[in-house]
This record gives sequence, C-alpha cells and structure tokens, in this order.
Amino acid sequence: MIRFATSEDGLAIAKLVLVILKDMELPFVKEVGEEKTIEILIEAVKDPTYRYGYKRGLVKEVDGEIAGIAFGYPAEEEAIVDDALARVLKEMGMTERPLFIDPETFPNEWYLDTICVDEAFRGQGIGSELLDALDKMAKREAKSVIGLCVDQVNLDAQRLYERKGFAVVGEQMLSGHKYNHMQKNI
Repeated sequence: MIRFATSEDGLAIAKLVLVILKDMELPFVKEVGEEKTIEILIEAVKDPTYRYGYKRGLVKEVDGEIAGIAFGYPAEEEAIVDDALARVLKEMGMTERPLFIDPETFPNEWYLDTICVDEAFRGQGIGSELLDALDKMAKREAKSVIGLCVDQVNLDAQRLYERKGFAVVGEQMLSGHKYNHMQKNI
C-alpha cells in the first residue's frame, strides 16, 4: 500500500534517506556520522516543511514495513525546505550547516527530491509504484510538471525514469557530481 508519510515513520524514513545521502557522498554525513545523521533526520521529519518532512512524502508499506519512500516539494519552496534542519541542529547544540548547497529545482515543477527502496525490497517494482504515485503529490501542489535529478553514472535509474515518461531537459552539478535534470508532464 502506498500512503502519505506520517511523523511516526521517522526512523524508517531517516534510514532510507541516509542511503541517498551516503550515495551522494555528502560532507555532512562524513562530519556528523551516520548514527547522528539518523537522529537529526528523525527529529527533522516531524516538521512538515522540511525537505523530508512527513507531509512532503509517500511511503510504500509491505506487510507493515516501510519498503520505500518518495519525497519532494514545489520548486518555489526550495529556499525554505532546509530551515527545519537548521532549527534541529541548533536545538541539538550543533553548528548549523547545510545538507545541500546547490539549487536543484527548475521553475514551476514539483521536484522529486528523493526516492529510495529498502535493499530487502528491491527488484519488486516498488520504485515504479512510487513513481506512478507522484502525480498525486504534484497535483496536490497544483503542479503539472514533475522534475528530478539523476546521477549521470546511474544509467539504470535514468532508464527507469525514461520508461515512466521523464525526459532529460538539462544538466546540473550537485555536490560535485554531474546530474541530468529530467521532467515529466502530468
């Protein structure tokens, strides 16, 4: 079952977001450590405005376990999606530092920030199901275009997005890696 995320999903969301953050080789994770990053994410997920805030996400449940997640936001909210992280870091007595420094969105799109399937559930079509469900999120935000970035070396992911109707519309450099920006009209 695919459903909207809740704040109670925090630990499962944090663990799957960590997979993406590690793949991106973000300095934040290296500096703070994986365990502390999860602790920070669990707290930040409670804020609906956060990049990974529960109101911005979908989860796929299989037998009561969260098997996959998808999170995103309207492009015009990109400037505020990490304010909650700064607040959480401050509350934890930590130095405020951004998770991401590069702009990711293109104008007027609903941006898929993160999609991740738990390793135990990969190869079962869960990523495809989550991609198919994104229309709900975009329409809820009155958007007719969904955008995303895919690492140029991740050809399997790009082929999946192309099968789902996405096309490359640009190129970006994010956290020192080259990404293709893809969009799909809904």
